[in-house]
Amino acid sequence: MLDITSISAIVAAAGVLVGVLLSYLEVRNLVRQRETEVETRQAQLFMQLYDHYYNKDTMKDESEVIFQWEWKDFKDFWQKYGPETNIEAFSKWDSLETYIKGVGVLVKRKLIDPDLVKDLMGTSIILHWEKFGSVVKEIRRHYWPHAYEWYEYLYNEMKKREQQLAKTR
Repeated sequence: MLDITSISAIVAAAGVLVGVLLSYLEVRNLVRQRETEVETRQAQLFMQLYDHYYNKDTMKDESEVIFQWEWKDFKDFWQKYGPETNIEAFSKWDSLETYIKGVGVLVKRKLIDPDLVKDLMGTSIILHWEKFGSVVKEIRRHYWPHAYEWYEYLYNEMKKREQQLAKTR
């Protein structure tokens, strides 16, 4: 038979165990809630970026630089679209590429999900780099060694995800 001291010790131990269990459940709940809040904020941020990128004026500029601009080499590009000779065209191009670069920074810092970027903007990002990557590399060589580095980073991330998707199909 158990005496009062033994019963008290068992009740106390059970109380501690219940307290630890409740604390664990509360922490787990808070972590889940925090993860949901982070995901919601990421989605909101991305949708703001997405809305800006896919507005009528930006789409018009993007269509022009992707589908109408042509050049033979970097020198030809720079003469036709460079800031010294055509500030309007260069500003249009630089605005688009800088925007993509900004998304790259957000992906690198894990502020937005790269798979979300891939699903909604991946094709456009790949198109841009594949058309202008050689221009960017020449800009780095001639002017700014780190120009658009996050733009290239984002392109590489989108290509990785595209390749992973191709393997699973």
